[in-house]
Amino acid sequence: MAAPAIRAWGARLGWPLLGFAVALALWALGARQLSDVEAIRTAFSPQAGLAAWARLLHGGSLWPHMAISLQRVALALGLALALGVPLGLWLGLSPRFARATGAVFQFLRMVSPLSWMPLAVMALGVGEAPVVFLLAFAAVWPVMLNTAAGVAALDAAWLRLAASLCATRWETVRGVVLPGIVAHVLTGFRLALGIVWIVLVPAEMLGVSAGLGYFILDTRDRLAYDELTAGILTVGVLGFALDALARLLSRRWTHAGG
Repeated sequence: MAAPAIRAWGARLGWPLLGFAVALALWALGARQLSDVEAIRTAFSPQAGLAAWARLLHGGSLWPHMAISLQRVALALGLALALGVPLGLWLGLSPRFARATGAVFQFLRMVSPLSWMPLAVMALGVGEAPVVFLLAFAAVWPVMLNTAAGVAALDAAWLRLAASLCATRWETVRGVVLPGIVAHVLTGFRLALGIVWIVLVPAEMLGVSAGLGYFILDTRDRLAYDELTAGILTVGVLGFALDALARLLSRRWTHAGG
């Protein structure tokens, strides 16, 4: 039994490791083709980027930027859930509201969050508020639409049963609708997390003095290209870890609920 298990783990880990090895090779090749200046090619190489990453983590200069970015993401996702879940419930439970607002919501959803940057600064000033607004604006749509899809996918028999028991609207939502749409809300949350993480870096170039986006912009201005590469690596690693955590929590929650 041990040998098949080892082979299974080898196959499970071998392919991802091979993929990362190919990605590193392509990274090295791309860095060599990036510029005719040897110093620039060296600064963007995997060796320089990984060395700078280890140095920044060990020195502690990256940790505050990571913490602030994660704090902004958490706040934006909390706002998106607080707004998106009630709106999604309303869309799913009220055909009139869905007909009245569906086209407007679809229109707003297709507007890039980054295009709101000038208006966000004019209305909210420079600092945390416009960044969180842009992130929350990007996150609310997948939460809202997946919540509405979850309501639409509910078994109508459960709703009829609640009505036959003279359940109030709130009792039906609390006892039937909300437990039935958990998987859809979690899917919307995971999609929102991915979108927010993509919008985060350009949003943090909006007049703030900390965060991963600010760090990347600052390294570019200082011509510290090895640290710029380390910043990009940090964004990728943190995003990968957050998505893996979201998938794990989604599986455990849905299995526990089932």
